[in-house]
Amino acid sequence: MTSHSSPSAAALAELAPTGKLRAGINFQNPLLTKLGPNGEQSGVAVDLVIELAKRLGVPIEIIPYHSAGELAESVTSGKWDVSVLAEEPARAKDIAFAGATTEIEATYMVPPGSALQKIEDVDRPGVRIALGAKSGYDLYLTRTLKHAQRVPIPGLPEAFKHFVAEKLEALAGLKTELIKCLPQYPGARILDGRFMTVRHTAGTPRGRGEAGAAYLHAFVEAVKAEGLVTQWIAKSGVQGLSAAPPASQ
Repeated sequence: MTSHSSPSAAALAELAPTGKLRAGINFQNPLLTKLGPNGEQSGVAVDLVIELAKRLGVPIEIIPYHSAGELAESVTSGKWDVSVLAEEPARAKDIAFAGATTEIEATYMVPPGSALQKIEDVDRPGVRIALGAKSGYDLYLTRTLKHAQRVPIPGLPEAFKHFVAEKLEALAGLKTELIKCLPQYPGARILDGRFMTVRHTAGTPRGRGEAGAAYLHAFVEAVKAEGLVTQWIAKSGVQGLSAAPPASQ
């Protein structure tokens, strides 16, 4: 795909059935979105869907959501045609994801004096992990934890407060967000390494056909190859976020 490629009639009908691209965006994700003082919408997720609408040749309508879980669960509502979310098997049943657009590490914070030293130490009996409910890393830990107990709280800021107030053993989150929390909890540490890499990308509801999903996949690969994703990240000023490699790597 080049920057001038046109969608097929089938792809256009599946991605913009109302004549405009309705994009569901979670504005509680500070890595990919930002709201200005007068409600100005920006960030990598916003740039991505605006570019998609431009290449489809249709107007954009951005539909704001307050959490990733709320956005993902609304997939069958018919309210949006494309969304930007973390890729997760639990979501992929209803959402046809394109290849990854961005990547960022997820890890743990532990309280002062914690005996937990490595990522592998966290998954043991008696460890309670506060985390943002229904986030991409919550869904991942739901599948992979064998011994530790998840304590899901709506949103990382509230999860951090609960982690501190209830003296939990760990807080899971995206590394860039945990770094922001660290000064608020003297003596706390962020464990080296990661338990997963969170990959965000665009997706469209399943059941509309194959053409729209195929075009979306090609579009994401094109904007990565053209360097646009890297430019959008630089413009956003978010540290620790990187463009995902091409799908073939």
